[in-house]
Amino acid sequence: MTLPYSTVDRSWDVIVAGGGTAGAMAGIAAARTGARVLVVEAQGSLGGTGTNAWVTPLMRNVSGGENLNRGLTDDLKARLAARGDGATDPGGNDNWFNPEGMKVVLEHMLLESGGEVLYHTHVVQPVLDGDRIAALVVHNKGGLQALRAAAFIDATGDADVAALSGVPMRGGDEDGVHQAMSLRFTLAGVDTARLCAFLREHGQWQDSPQFLHFWMVWGKGSTLEPVFRQAISAGVLLERDGDYFQGFSVPGRPGEISFNCPRIRPDLHDGADPWQLSAAQVDGREAIDRLTAFCRAFLPGCQSAFIGVIAPMVGIRESRRIIGDYTLTLEDILDCARFDDSICRNHYPVDIHSVRGGERLLHDREGSAPYFAKDAYHEIPFRCLVPVGVQNLLVPGRAASSTFEAQSSIRVQQNCHSMGEAAGIAAAWAAASHRGHVRRVPTDDLRHELRRRGGVV
Repeated sequence: MTLPYSTVDRSWDVIVAGGGTAGAMAGIAAARTGARVLVVEAQGSLGGTGTNAWVTPLMRNVSGGENLNRGLTDDLKARLAARGDGATDPGGNDNWFNPEGMKVVLEHMLLESGGEVLYHTHVVQPVLDGDRIAALVVHNKGGLQALRAAAFIDATGDADVAALSGVPMRGGDEDGVHQAMSLRFTLAGVDTARLCAFLREHGQWQDSPQFLHFWMVWGKGSTLEPVFRQAISAGVLLERDGDYFQGFSVPGRPGEISFNCPRIRPDLHDGADPWQLSAAQVDGREAIDRLTAFCRAFLPGCQSAFIGVIAPMVGIRESRRIIGDYTLTLEDILDCARFDDSICRNHYPVDIHSVRGGERLLHDREGSAPYFAKDAYHEIPFRCLVPVGVQNLLVPGRAASSTFEAQSSIRVQQNCHSMGEAAGIAAAWAAASHRGHVRRVPTDDLRHELRRRGGVV
């Protein structure tokens, strides 16, 4: 069926579908490379998981004590810190940030680089010309419109453009079960000094009230588990509310705690299913009310707290994954695989949030494999971003080509930054010199350029 769309009387070198964690960085990198760039974003701000899903702070990705994700990530952190929306804790962790501040910073970075953004716009379908994408049909207040470009980047997180282009997909584990989804929220009006004292007294040491981090997962030895049992006995919480509970301070928002929970009920795990996604939003809000009541009743310092933010976007850890020119595996991670076309390094653990309950690491943090050395890392090859069957498309971020286990390691935001930056440069070069053909981009030159921009490659 041919949709009744109109073709916009403009074209771009690079169109990025999705201005989230990978997509914002891809758009910035492509624009800084000299390309005419348009970022198409369904929400009203850039940043995706980090902003609209309120996933803060960034998870550390270090080897030998050094950050592995640099380049544009360093630029972002420096700008956040300069405006009071980023911070470094006494242990040297520079990954604390305020999602609302990140929205502003990412937008400034894109616009000052010469890129454009089109908010409140959804991808409908690609217009294919053989094995190339000629345009993207989108929908917004202007109706159905086709946007043309030489090269495209699918940073939707769910590989929407790739899937609609016929790229083969994987999803979930061997049973098709995906990682658990969450709906994050914040409590404001918290007496963080009092909460800090309580946590210290209950065996969860805190550096200061400005950098709180506390947690509870059933059966993992959390000292808060008895408190949760009391709340369940009192009818305040359900048993599943203790499957995963985690709170963090937020720079620039004193008296506010961001929660990496509630975990959505187990039968809702596919973020690419619109019915499940909608039901997850409802289920999450109901659980947030329970957790708010729990914090007020059982956590000192939270008696007068109130809901500050409920994330407008469900947090999705894994949904569709493309089949690309290379598929990263668990063995690659444990063996610290190196690749001639490497675009970034990773040492984040294999971290599966199972809908079957709890957080599951496929390996301990110590072992005999090369991965377990303090200065170990594996590489992510450019080929993981290149989907089979399409010539002018790249897919950075959590939908890159990987197995279920490997994806749980590379999916964190800072790796998505690095993949997005590499994709942006490569797409700009493909548009300028190779008629959009991303496989023709010389990866040795790409690696050199990433290093020149501060990347660890």
